[in-house]
Amino acid sequence: MNVTLSVNRVNDLFERVLKAWGGSLLLLFLRLYVAWAFFHSGILKVSNWPATLALFHDEYKVPVLPSDLAAYAGAFGELFFPVLLFAGVLTRPAALGLFVVNAIAVISYPQLFSFECPAAIGQHIDWGMSLLVVAAFGAGRLSLDAYFAGKR
Repeated sequence: MNVTLSVNRVNDLFERVLKAWGGSLLLLFLRLYVAWAFFHSGILKVSNWPATLALFHDEYKVPVLPSDLAAYAGAFGELFFPVLLFAGVLTRPAALGLFVVNAIAVISYPQLFSFECPAAIGQHIDWGMSLLVVAAFGAGRLSLDAYFAGKR
């Protein structure tokens, strides 16, 4: 009887914590997961800028934008939006901005679909879906967006 009571209390506590913080923890995980991947890619781009420009001229076929402008815009997007996601500031616009960066990357590099390993395109799909979840639900409680909203 005592064991059952304490198990029920633990279950109740777990349920309350999950209800209160579960979504926020999931959103925090998604924000950090996607932000890190893109920020790391942006760092790689700027660390070897001549190679980045060569890739945008020779490999990536970004529609509408000239190659150099596409390289600058891509690097900017991969460095700027993740910082906002990490902090949870302007989270929805940042998630949508990074979603566009991700979509343009997929459109601009059609070889992703022809690789032997489907993980390449699969990873972009995971990032895109994660960004849509964050855009739809916001940053959650563990963000500066939530902090500033509470100050109003």
